[in-house]
Amino acid sequence: MIKKTFKIPDMTCSACAMKLESLEDALDGVKEVNASYHRLEMTIEYDDSMLTEEQVIAAVRKKGYTAIGA
Repeated sequence: MIKKTFKIPDMTCSACAMKLESLEDALDGVKEVNASYHRLEMTIEYDDSMLTEEQVIAAVRKKGYTAIGA
């Protein structure tokens, strides 16, 4: 398991954070997702044998946001 934090500069409200947290159910290998509108970041814990950082970034992009590795 790996825990990684991404900056999400285009998150504009707490509903955006909830939308990003739904990645927990959408991606195989994800254990936990926490997004903070106030810090403009998302922390994700995932199994790096099942999911790559690029796949996480692509999934965030599909939700309509930009993820920048911190």
